[in-house]
Amino acid sequence: MAKALMFMGTGSDVGKSLLVAGLCRALSNRGLRVAPFKPQNMSNNAAVTADGGEIGRAQALQALAARREPVTAMNPVLLKPEGETGSQLVVRGQRRGSVAARQYWKNRQELLPEVLGAFRELAADADIVLVEGAGSASEVNLREGDIANFGFAAAAAVPVVLIGDIQRGGVIAALAGTFSVIDPADAGRIRATLINKFQGDPVLFAAGRDFLARHTGVPCLGPVPWFDAADRLPAEDVLALEAYARERRGDFVVAVPRLPRISNFDDLDPLRAEPGVSLVLVQPGQALPRDADLVILPGSKSTRSDLTALRANGWDIDIKAHWRAGGQVLGICGGYQMLGRSVADPDGVEGEPGTSEGLGLLNVDTVLAPVKELRLEAAHHAASGETISGYQMHMGVTSGADRDRPFAHVGEAPEGAVSADGRVAGTYLHGLFAADGFRRALLGGAAAADLAYEAGVDATLDALAAHLERHLDLDMLLTLAEPV
Repeated sequence: MAKALMFMGTGSDVGKSLLVAGLCRALSNRGLRVAPFKPQNMSNNAAVTADGGEIGRAQALQALAARREPVTAMNPVLLKPEGETGSQLVVRGQRRGSVAARQYWKNRQELLPEVLGAFRELAADADIVLVEGAGSASEVNLREGDIANFGFAAAAAVPVVLIGDIQRGGVIAALAGTFSVIDPADAGRIRATLINKFQGDPVLFAAGRDFLARHTGVPCLGPVPWFDAADRLPAEDVLALEAYARERRGDFVVAVPRLPRISNFDDLDPLRAEPGVSLVLVQPGQALPRDADLVILPGSKSTRSDLTALRANGWDIDIKAHWRAGGQVLGICGGYQMLGRSVADPDGVEGEPGTSEGLGLLNVDTVLAPVKELRLEAAHHAASGETISGYQMHMGVTSGADRDRPFAHVGEAPEGAVSADGRVAGTYLHGLFAADGFRRALLGGAAAADLAYEAGVDATLDALAAHLERHLDLDMLLTLAEPV
């Protein structure tokens, strides 16, 4: 019989996803069959699964850490924000439509049977299931009908470890206060607290651990020191984008406009890893750098509205100036659609039906459609012949004369488009920069000859597992897990 243990946080970005990924690898190293699980996620950074659906990027990374194929059961409910008050609803990897926030929160309890079914499916093929909560465990205003935190834990009878981020300050109050504000029955499910992202001498926190243990009645684990290599792993939360705005490192400048509904931004991570590349995430209100060698228009959860935002920031003028000066432009997924002449949405897939004028740098037009393309792809870059292993995740059909010059080939089928002058390209392939040969062909001499990106991610997961083995009592954690 499988066991399970759930990790909740006092807030978002306390390190739940990273801890679960590290524990997946650490327990896999011990010979256990581990499965990651997140009942409900909210993110526009998603991954395509082996069974033809999509899940949050963090769960795909956790699956890699557990040495398992990612499947839709690992994240049965995924919300992909489309506006300030609504999201695309994905259930078991497939789009079910768009929902307003109030409508979802009112009806989400109806999804609990599917969530529990997915959890039991994973438990049937695992020794232990590591469950990640969502946001804050103390949001008592959202407790009724909850399927992401204590609502799930109660329904599935899963014990909980509560995580606090010491970097935010007030971590003792955040952990102890959670016990004070939540329902006593929920508090009774917490088996331990955990201090994360610690910097300094852990001896100085000994009194804090003792206080938490006395005040909450459960042991305080950790503190777990800050893991310096965390930024080498694909991130899911949009908060991670702040780390992209760092000082320049290399001479080859890649500029990326930060679109309001940017999605699948982990496409950029291999470029960040290149020491010869400066990846500049251009913030709203800023101009694209004039010394950019390459401008990338990233994926978007809402192509037409992001196209409007792009123009409002003057980035359309900057991109065309960059192109006229001889620069290169690459659009990925929604960015590819923006580069064309028009983006039509006759069915209102992304909002109000209508047609938006594109940037006109590619002779193609896109018509959005309700059916989402979700598939893993093995392709070859048309210009270099290099292999690309990626995935498609988009709604819409793109056609036009520039598709006669494909960006890549999937088998014998053409994929993407390239302009007549060869300096503007678009593709629906996500994850393309992780292919070392293609990345070197694109960057030329700016690419490091010895950078093996995917191997580096796997090595970082091993380092994270070793980090947790040193600073956490994993045997104790295993005793906290209970049969399900």
